[in-house]
Parts: sequence; C-alpha cells; structure tokens
Amino acid sequence: MDRFALESYLAQGVERMVRDMIRVAARDPKTSAFVLKFSAECMKASKKRERSNRNGSHVPPFLICSLTEDCPLHCAGCYARANHCHGSDENNLSANEWLDVFNQAADCGISFILLAGGEPLLRRDVVFSAARCQNLFFPIFTNGTVIDDEYTELFDKHRNLFPVISIEGGKASTDGRRGSGVYDTIMDKMTALQKKRILFGASVTVTKANMDEVLGEEFISMLRDKGCRAVFYVEYVPVDGRDELAPDEAARASFDARLAELRKDHNELLFVSFPGDEHSSGGCLSAGRGFFHINSHGGAEPCPFAPYSDSNVRDKSLTEIMESRLFAELRELGVLESEHNGGCVLFEKRDVIRSLFPQHSGSEKTDRT
Repeated sequence: MDRFALESYLAQGVERMVRDMIRVAARDPKTSAFVLKFSAECMKASKKRERSNRNGSHVPPFLICSLTEDCPLHCAGCYARANHCHGSDENNLSANEWLDVFNQAADCGISFILLAGGEPLLRRDVVFSAARCQNLFFPIFTNGTVIDDEYTELFDKHRNLFPVISIEGGKASTDGRRGSGVYDTIMDKMTALQKKRILFGASVTVTKANMDEVLGEEFISMLRDKGCRAVFYVEYVPVDGRDELAPDEAARASFDARLAELRKDHNELLFVSFPGDEHSSGGCLSAGRGFFHINSHGGAEPCPFAPYSDSNVRDKSLTEIMESRLFAELRELGVLESEHNGGCVLFEKRDVIRSLFPQHSGSEKTDRT
C-alpha cells in the first residue's frame, strides 16, 4: 500500500471511528457535546496530515504513550513484567514534558493518544495535564483499581478522557489472571462511573481459553448494562512461552466471524480489535504507519511490542522522530508488510528487528526484550 493509499485508509478509519463515537454517545448529553466538537477537530487534524503527506511526510492519526512502568497488579502473562520493564521510574518524563508531547502531537495532526503503562492512572499529574487538551481524545488503558472519587470527577468534567478498564471475562477468568478480588473491584468502579453517566470502555486480552466467554452474549450484555460503550479486543501475545494460549489461524477466523455478528447485533457498542485484519491496511500499522509508541522515559519505539528506540522526545521533535532511521528502515525494508501467521507481526518478526537495530549509531535497546 503506497503512502497516499495508506493516508486515505487511515482517514476513512478515523471518520468511521468518530461516527461510531457519536452513535454510542447519543444518549449522553455531555459526551455527545464533546464528540461533536471533537469531530470538527478531527477534520482539522486530517487536513494537517494531508498537507504533510503532500510534502512527503506521513503523520499517523494515533500515538501510544506509556506514562509509567509501575503497576500495583501482577497479572499472569503481563508483557511488561515478562520483559523486565517494571520497577524503575527514574528519569520518567515530567508532566510538563508529556504536555509538550501532547501539544506537538496536536500540531502535527494526531487526534488520538492512547495512555498506557504500567498503570497510567498512577501518573495523576500527567492525566490532569491531558484533560486540558480538548482537541485530543485520550483512551486510558487502566486496570481500574486506581479509579477514585477524584478521577471520577475528572472524567465527568473532561470527556476527552475515556477510561478503558481491563477485564478477562467473568470473575473466575479475571481473578485468575489479575489477582483475587480484582473482578469485584472493577465492577464497583464501573458502577461508580455509570452513576455519573461517564462512558467508558473495556479492554479484553483474547486467548484460546477465554475466547468463547468474552465473545459470548452474557459477557457483552453485562458490560453494556454496566455502562460500557466500547470493547477493545487485544490478541494475546505469548511473551511467557505459553504459546498454547495464543489464537491460531482457525481461532482468528472464528473470532472474526463472531465479531462481525456482535457489531451487527450491538449497535449501541463500539468494537475494536487489535491487531485486527492487517491485510486491509497493507500490514502492521506501527513505526509511524498508523501509530508509534513513546515509553515512560521518552524513547520513541515502533510499538510496545518492539521496544527499540533511536530517538527521544527530549532530544527531537515528534516531526523529526517520525522520520527516524529506525522507523524508516522498518517501513522501507518491508518488515511491516511482510507475510506472517497473523496476530502481531512485529512480535513474530522480532529477530529481524533485533538484527536491524545495531546499525543505528546512538540508539538504545530497552530492558524489555
């Protein structure tokens, strides 16, 4: 897929997402008002990206920012812990540095910034800074346990912050992976958000073990009745060697068919799948094709699953980072568009990425591989 075709694909994807946001927020006046204003901002951002594209520079509509490496939970199969990224928050970007990143992103034409971690809500200072950026939409991927009255009030006042709470299915599945009592805790948090009519999402790691459960009508109806309006399905990546849990080709085909049914039957919900059907986008969207990742220390990486960086936001602007040698080589060498067995192409091709990395003078490899 050439640059102009990719830009068109991404622009259409953003338009569909905003239309879906308007649809699922229709019954909530506060969120509807924000989404209508945000749709105008998205149009402005799209024009910025088009101008950059005409000038030979591709700007993605999405950015992922990991605010911290710390997390109060010890989830089984956690990618961050399996690759030793927990435990050191030294040299983290400050709230002002993150705010500068957010403002640069908006100036470039980026519309959506996914806040992750670790547990992003532990960086209260950064989340409060994000609330000020009303021209950006921030899905916050959280384990939910840190949500308190102060956060509930913040989410109520600033609808550009959209909490996305991790859940693995029912009580047994969630507590089995996330720890005893976590399911009941996040049910309480969802209830608190629902009482304030704050829309939120759910993030589900999909494995062979829980696929039937998390695609089932009982689970989806429970989330809807709790006030959830978006479900993010994230395919499990076997970082701990448990390949038997990773969906295979047959499981993915079954998942895609069931997801199509859910989208048809539940118009009140937005369903998003990662990595989704990469064939429709001409391959993986990382390394700046559709998004890139900034870690808690400011290192710009192709993706959270490819923790290599030759640029840092403390030394370079986002515009310079998007043209970095590492990102350019991944795009130009065809790694992102290569044939693979489905799922996460960067994780599957990690040996190729490692072989490329030593070529970059002044680059750094994080402690996560």
